[in-house]
Amino acid sequence: MAIIALMKVPFRWDDYSDQPALLKDKEYKKKMRKREYFSLLKTFLTAVIVLPISLVAMPFVKRKHIKSEDFFSMGVDFEREEEHTQALLDELEVKSILVRFKLWEMDSLVNLKQFLIKNSDKKVILKILQDRENIEDLELLKTNLTTLFKELETHVDIFEIASTINRSKWGFFSVDEYNRFYQVAFDLKTTMFQNIKLIGSGVIDFEYHYTAHTLFNAFKYKYNGISSLLYVDRRGAPENMQFIFSLTDKIAWLSTMVWLSPKTTNELYITEVNWPISNTAPYAPTSEHECVSEELYANYMLRYHLLAFASQQVESLSWHQLIAPGYGLVDNRKNIKKRAAFTTYKYMYKNLKDAQFLRMDIKRDYYILQCLVDNKLLQIHWSLKETTLKNEDFFTVYSRDGALIKDPILTIGSSPLYIHIKDAK
Repeated sequence: MAIIALMKVPFRWDDYSDQPALLKDKEYKKKMRKREYFSLLKTFLTAVIVLPISLVAMPFVKRKHIKSEDFFSMGVDFEREEEHTQALLDELEVKSILVRFKLWEMDSLVNLKQFLIKNSDKKVILKILQDRENIEDLELLKTNLTTLFKELETHVDIFEIASTINRSKWGFFSVDEYNRFYQVAFDLKTTMFQNIKLIGSGVIDFEYHYTAHTLFNAFKYKYNGISSLLYVDRRGAPENMQFIFSLTDKIAWLSTMVWLSPKTTNELYITEVNWPISNTAPYAPTSEHECVSEELYANYMLRYHLLAFASQQVESLSWHQLIAPGYGLVDNRKNIKKRAAFTTYKYMYKNLKDAQFLRMDIKRDYYILQCLVDNKLLQIHWSLKETTLKNEDFFTVYSRDGALIKDPILTIGSSPLYIHIKDAK
């Protein structure tokens, strides 16, 4: 049973879209931003220095070896459709999950702990969601975090401290407010909970001026890794450009800032991404203009995962999320309805959970990801401009969702094809 607790006004949680509602008190927002003027100025000055330097340094950052078994993570609401959630996770066989926890619902900690015990076979990232009360009262925050760390340190692999820090509806009005918030968590780690792993920053979208300030500042804390909510849904397809930057470029730039920062280990986590789905209002987290069909949702999310995996810079990517009418793998408005993307994710995970990345080839909007699976070559093909490819005798071809394709001529388009390569003789 869900715990009912409310954010303090003027903040309000929207249960439909799983995020705070827009702040309508314009005078309050103006007053709070004015109060944080010097922090906003520091954000600007830091960005002026850090962003150009990191952009120039991008070519010098080498790829890492990312463990595929840890890369694929599923976002889960531990209090939504509890029995179905567990069955769906078991069906997907995922070994990494991301779970949100609201600081204003501390009474739900018992339920969370029970859920984590049931999923003790999985790697867990716990995303701790903030509210204005905990931001303003750091002693309250210290008390709440102490309780969370004490109860969950043996059940959680990574604690993500706060989320979406560059949106005022989420409670923060400056980066320095976030820095003070994170400092509380770090001080607890150093004094009482040395074994926990903390990640932070939590900037949403391609707004790296905020990220720069979380990575380069005078606060005496460190991260065990950097979290990002790197949405690209407002650009349409994941390959689409924003200014002159593709998704791959954005990941490379962010990874470079992480590499340059003295405050963090060189680990990058994308802890939230999705596309909103058409005709799901009021559950969609954006307007209908940004929404896509269920078919495009499956294609876009799969391709985002493939591009992020191919970057070999992202430790973990969390699909947000398992059950959500407006953007999830499963729609629970009337009953439990698996969307096409559920099968897409299941087949992607089956193929890539133990994959060894080899290379990504891109030519004229044609993409080929190559990896080794059980010491055999797997290629995943897609194209932004529909084209054809001969189905060779040494190909075994499957659709995005795992259907065997025996057509002599393959259609390569927006829906990726899995091509297993047999030894040609």
